Amino acid sequence: MIRIMKYGETPNGEIFARSMPTVNVTETVAEILKQVRERGDEALREYTAKFDHAELESLLVSQEEMDEAMARIEPEFLAVLEKAAANIRKFHQRQVRNSFIINDEPGIVMGQKVIPVDRAGLYVPGGTAAYPSTVLMDLIPAKIAGVGEIVMTTPPGPDGKINPVILAAARVGGADRIVKAGGAQAIAALAFGTQSVPKVDKIVGPGNAFVAEAKRQVYGLVSIDMIAGPSEILIVGDGKSNPVHLAADLLSQAEHDKVASAVLVTDSQELAEAVQAELEKQLPLLERCEIARASIDNNGKIIVAESLQAAIEIANEIAPEHLELCVDNPFDYLDSIRHAGSIFLGRNCPEALGDYLAGPNHTLPTQGTAKFSSPLSVDDFVKKTQYTYFTRDALARVARDVDLFARKEGLTGHARSAMIRTEEKV
Repeated sequence: MIRIMKYGETPNGEIFARSMPTVNVTETVAEILKQVRERGDEALREYTAKFDHAELESLLVSQEEMDEAMARIEPEFLAVLEKAAANIRKFHQRQVRNSFIINDEPGIVMGQKVIPVDRAGLYVPGGTAAYPSTVLMDLIPAKIAGVGEIVMTTPPGPDGKINPVILAAARVGGADRIVKAGGAQAIAALAFGTQSVPKVDKIVGPGNAFVAEAKRQVYGLVSIDMIAGPSEILIVGDGKSNPVHLAADLLSQAEHDKVASAVLVTDSQELAEAVQAELEKQLPLLERCEIARASIDNNGKIIVAESLQAAIEIANEIAPEHLELCVDNPFDYLDSIRHAGSIFLGRNCPEALGDYLAGPNHTLPTQGTAKFSSPLSVDDFVKKTQYTYFTRDALARVARDVDLFARKEGLTGHARSAMIRTEEKV
């Protein structure tokens, strides 16, 4: 049963489950990376056979397999995928940054270019559930950014095939190449390249502890989006909130994983007890009851705060991945929220809307990192480079300033490189 407590009865750092790789995970991942780096496709096939129990002739999804998968998708679900994709595109189009140029002084031109990465790798989890929503959330911002090639990896089933709903989402989102590989071995293939998998510049997408640790270890050779931890939801609810709705929202995250965290912060002891009782009613109704039960019992919490404003400050301290504000006039409180991955406003905006259909991204910072990082966006797939141009006369106007600055740092070579151009005869 979920615990009810007053704020302060548990240290802040323990409100959400914190997942750090163990030594065994670290060492195991390091060996997988080494083998894939050295042996390429051969190692990738071996690990796919070992972990996914699939014997593969080709590591890539063929056009025939894609067509077969699309034929198995219900038209109704395909229409929902298209609708979700349209919403995601509409939202992320607003994130596009433009290059700029400054030319407001004679002889000086400065600017910044916004350039997409050449190739991006998208990891899509498999295992206990299929996530076509993750495919759309990761693919569409990369497409909008103008990435040259998008390589998607996802683990196959024992039959060597990818779940049709994953392939349908990949078709809708526009993946250029789909690799049948999961786990740390897939991250290795993207980071180093193999005979079948091209090396990418950036890897995005959530995964289990092995995927997270692999991303951690290859960072620097390639860029990554974030190290994603277990899924989190924090609900700020007042005494008017419907306990049936809040319990359902908490369980929507608890069913993700046994180490997921679902937390309610409220100023009402009555609501806390009603949600506690309602969770026990709804848990047996879930297909993933065992997973949700472990999450609720081990990591779930209901925190009773002194006031609604105190509840919001608690939310800011925790910096949750998903934050629901189940209160009247939620926009009155929006400016008070400083740290959250994604905010869901009002009594009719369950977090599940954000997972699938609304449009904002669902790949979000976890484990308190919302204090300094952001949701996946178009920005993740571009880089910026800057440029500077000075004429001789423009340089002459500032050369002595450069000379003075450089000499204060003891770098006379820097000073000379500026002054020598002004001393030369034309």
